[in-house]
Amino acid sequence: MAPAEIVLHTALACHTRCVPKNISRRAHVILPVDLVADIDKLVGKRGRSAFLTEVARDEIQRRQQRNALRAAKGAWKDADHPELKDGAAAWVSRMRAESETRFKEIKQRRKPS
Repeated sequence: MAPAEIVLHTALACHTRCVPKNISRRAHVILPVDLVADIDKLVGKRGRSAFLTEVARDEIQRRQQRNALRAAKGAWKDADHPELKDGAAAWVSRMRAESETRFKEIKQRRKPS
Protein backbone atom coordinates (compact mmCIF):
# COMPACT_ATOMS: atom_id res chain seq x y z
CA MET A 1 0.00 0.00 0.00
CA ALA A 2 1.18 3.49 -0.80
CA PRO A 3 1.45 5.95 2.14
CA ALA A 4 -1.62 7.90 0.98
CA GLU A 5 -3.67 4.70 0.84
CA ILE A 6 -2.59 3.80 4.38
CA VAL A 7 -3.65 7.20 5.70
CA LEU A 8 -7.01 7.02 3.92
CA HIS A 9 -7.60 3.45 5.12
CA THR A 10 -6.72 4.43 8.70
CA ALA A 11 -9.00 7.47 8.59
CA LEU A 12 -11.92 5.37 7.37
CA ALA A 13 -11.31 2.61 9.89
CA CYS A 14 -11.10 4.88 12.95
CA HIS A 15 -14.60 6.35 12.68
CA THR A 16 -17.34 5.00 14.87
CA ARG A 17 -19.99 2.70 13.48
CA CYS A 18 -22.46 5.61 13.47
CA VAL A 19 -20.50 7.67 10.93
CA PRO A 20 -21.00 6.63 7.31
CA LYS A 21 -17.94 4.90 5.94
CA ASN A 22 -17.67 7.17 2.92
CA ILE A 23 -14.72 9.45 2.46
CA SER A 24 -14.33 11.73 5.44
CA ARG A 25 -11.80 14.32 6.49
CA ARG A 26 -10.59 15.00 9.98
CA ALA A 27 -11.14 18.55 11.20
CA HIS A 28 -9.53 19.98 14.28
CA VAL A 29 -12.38 21.68 16.12
CA ILE A 30 -12.02 23.38 19.48
CA LEU A 31 -15.08 23.16 21.72
CA PRO A 32 -15.66 24.32 25.29
CA VAL A 33 -15.19 21.55 27.86
CA ASP A 34 -18.76 21.85 29.13
CA LEU A 35 -20.13 21.48 25.59
CA VAL A 36 -18.10 18.31 25.01
CA ALA A 37 -19.37 16.96 28.35
CA ASP A 38 -22.98 17.65 27.31
CA ILE A 39 -22.44 15.93 23.96
CA ASP A 40 -20.89 12.94 25.72
CA LYS A 41 -23.89 12.70 28.06
CA LEU A 42 -26.21 12.57 25.06
CA VAL A 43 -24.33 10.28 22.68
CA GLY A 44 -21.21 9.04 24.45
CA LYS A 45 -17.58 9.68 23.55
CA ARG A 46 -17.72 7.34 20.56
CA GLY A 47 -20.77 9.12 19.16
CA ARG A 48 -19.31 12.62 18.97
CA SER A 49 -18.42 12.60 15.27
CA ALA A 50 -21.78 11.24 14.18
CA PHE A 51 -23.60 13.71 16.41
CA LEU A 52 -21.61 16.71 15.20
CA THR A 53 -22.02 15.58 11.58
CA GLU A 54 -25.80 15.39 12.00
CA VAL A 55 -26.01 18.76 13.74
CA ALA A 56 -23.82 20.42 11.10
CA ARG A 57 -25.88 18.96 8.21
CA ASP A 58 -29.14 20.12 9.83
CA GLU A 59 -27.76 23.63 10.39
CA ILE A 60 -26.41 23.87 6.83
CA GLN A 61 -29.81 22.87 5.44
CA ARG A 62 -31.59 25.38 7.69
CA ARG A 63 -29.29 28.21 6.61
CA GLN A 64 -29.60 27.30 2.92
CA GLN A 65 -33.40 27.34 3.22
CA ARG A 66 -33.30 30.70 5.00
CA ASN A 67 -31.01 32.13 2.30
CA ALA A 68 -33.33 30.83 -0.43
CA LEU A 69 -36.30 32.50 1.27
CA ARG A 70 -34.39 35.76 1.54
CA ALA A 71 -33.40 35.56 -2.14
CA ALA A 72 -37.04 34.96 -3.13
CA LYS A 73 -38.29 37.94 -1.12
CA GLY A 74 -40.60 40.04 -3.25
CA ALA A 75 -41.14 37.35 -5.88
CA TRP A 76 -44.76 36.86 -4.81
CA LYS A 77 -47.07 39.57 -6.07
CA ASP A 78 -50.61 39.75 -4.68
CA ALA A 79 -51.80 41.14 -8.02
CA ASP A 80 -50.71 37.90 -9.71
CA HIS A 81 -52.89 35.82 -7.35
CA PRO A 82 -56.28 37.51 -6.91
CA GLU A 83 -57.83 34.17 -5.92
CA LEU A 84 -55.97 34.44 -2.61
CA LYS A 85 -57.12 37.96 -1.69
CA ASP A 86 -59.25 36.53 1.17
CA GLY A 87 -56.38 34.35 2.38
CA ALA A 88 -55.13 30.87 1.57
CA ALA A 89 -57.47 29.17 4.05
CA ALA A 90 -60.53 30.67 2.36
CA TRP A 91 -59.22 29.60 -1.06
CA VAL A 92 -58.65 26.03 0.14
CA SER A 93 -62.17 25.92 1.60
CA ARG A 94 -63.63 27.08 -1.73
CA MET A 95 -61.60 24.48 -3.66
CA ARG A 96 -62.77 21.72 -1.33
CA ALA A 97 -66.38 22.83 -1.59
CA GLU A 98 -66.16 22.90 -5.39
CA SER A 99 -64.67 19.40 -5.40
CA GLU A 100 -67.43 18.14 -3.14
CA THR A 101 -70.09 19.70 -5.39
CA ARG A 102 -68.55 18.12 -8.51
CA PHE A 103 -68.35 14.76 -6.74
CA LYS A 104 -72.05 14.91 -5.80
CA GLU A 105 -73.03 15.86 -9.38
CA ILE A 106 -71.05 12.94 -10.82
CA LYS A 107 -72.58 10.60 -8.28
CA GLN A 108 -76.10 11.76 -9.23
CA ARG A 109 -75.42 11.17 -12.94
CA ARG A 110 -74.20 7.64 -12.26
CA LYS A 111 -77.32 6.60 -10.34
CA PRO A 112 -79.45 4.19 -12.36
CA SER A 113 -82.84 5.64 -13.39
